[in-house]
Amino acid sequence: MAKILPLVILPDPLLRQKSAPIERVDDEVQRLIEDMFATMREEEGVGLAAVQVAVPRRLLVLEMPGPDGEHTRGEKFVMINPEILTRGTTMRSHEEGCLSIPEVRVEIERPATLRVRYMDETGKTQERDAEGLLATAIQHEIDHLDGRLIIDFMSRLKRDMVIRRFKKMARGGAEA
Repeated sequence: MAKILPLVILPDPLLRQKSAPIERVDDEVQRLIEDMFATMREEEGVGLAAVQVAVPRRLLVLEMPGPDGEHTRGEKFVMINPEILTRGTTMRSHEEGCLSIPEVRVEIERPATLRVRYMDETGKTQERDAEGLLATAIQHEIDHLDGRLIIDFMSRLKRDMVIRRFKKMARGGAEA
């Protein structure tokens, strides 16, 4: 049975670590995938990178909203060792949130389309074209695997304010 994993929250330095490749898809990776989907659903996210549950490996899971938006789940994706092959030239702006930086939203402009290569949950290499929200979510989660966060798209002043706030919250939580 899948379990809900604790999320790594800013300012944890693990979020800035580049994740290591996964060499093979074994039972441990399969359990992690199940736990990540359960955790993402519990937290009402669209995507989750393994580093966000304290496993700095190149794995991400995504589940797009279904046809009626947030109330149903749509297509599920598991991407192991994902690599963006091409990015489109048309840009798309989207307000992004992050489970590791609760209650912070950042308007980010990213390529609206891309092509990605990855291994699926069976270990088979796949290539896929993505557009819209899926393309945005893939780029967001791959950023996590590379130690990049949504706050990196903010001005330095705003980013420093967010980091200070989360450091203060982390200290307060440790003292309570």
